[in-house]
Amino acid sequence: MKALAIHGKEDIRWEEEELPEPGPGEIRLRVKYVGICGSDLHYYFHGANGEYAVREPLTPGHELSAVIDLDPSGRWDAGTRVTVHPARYGAPVPGLEDRPHLLPGGDYLGSAATMPHRQGGASEYLIVSESMVRTLPDGLPLRRAALAEPLAVALHAVSLAGGVAGKRVLVIGAGPIGLLVVAAARHAGATSIAASDVRPEPLERAQRLGAAETVLVGRDDIPAESYDVVFECSAVPVSVTTAVSAVRRAGTIVQVGMLPDAEISVNLAPLLAKEVTVRGAFRFAHEIDEAIALLAESDLLDSVITHVLPADEAVTAFGIARDSAASAKVLLAL
Repeated sequence: MKALAIHGKEDIRWEEEELPEPGPGEIRLRVKYVGICGSDLHYYFHGANGEYAVREPLTPGHELSAVIDLDPSGRWDAGTRVTVHPARYGAPVPGLEDRPHLLPGGDYLGSAATMPHRQGGASEYLIVSESMVRTLPDGLPLRRAALAEPLAVALHAVSLAGGVAGKRVLVIGAGPIGLLVVAAARHAGATSIAASDVRPEPLERAQRLGAAETVLVGRDDIPAESYDVVFECSAVPVSVTTAVSAVRRAGTIVQVGMLPDAEISVNLAPLLAKEVTVRGAFRFAHEIDEAIALLAESDLLDSVITHVLPADEAVTAFGIARDSAASAKVLLAL
């Protein structure tokens, strides 16, 4: 079988590997589509994602759709259409029973956080645990189903805001996750949604998904104390200061974008006088099931997928995915 492997900075190869065999409690999938995520871009372009460096060849990819290839238990027939919850959780910790994604010692598909690395889904065949498999409703295309994982991230972020129904929302950064947060906030009943970005093209995509207001950074001002909830999705440190300014008194900021693992300069002084709540958002727990249901309801989110390229054209695909003017979500077809 063939699989992508990142060997280091800007070194990705479409390589031949042995066909894996499932063990007890495991399923072999024939992967169809894999989305390129921000963490994948970091691994490829920088050889590391935050503090996690590529120390051995790493197959990226945790956003995927597939069909069952082999289920030794006989529970699923070959050809059954599925997506995957990409997490394996660590040992239980008191107080985190309802947040298994925060347990230490777990891992995630396509991650260099552990050694050996947890290999990802950009491979013709993939072995996963039975508990990770989610079957797809009839009528949900495999192409769209590859959005289930990032949509679950967006749904989790919106849930952390404590409810956005009837509220004014600002989404900073209209990349793929920002776009899905716009869609998730709209689904959750936000009265008004604004999106900001440094490029006009992402803002046009955000409008199609429900953003009634757009703010082009460098041209338009974001009014202070104007939003009940602010989702910071750009992962740009200066945007955290913008979020603190934009949120209203007693409002909520949800930090969705993965900030650099370093000290950053942020003006937090207004937090005190406004009694703002700040929440970090890390992946998700169970929201992938809700994401699948949402994707099955409508083709609205098809517009988030702007490019589909063969996996053997990964270098081109990663370059396109890095350019926010040219693309939103880029998929690899396997």
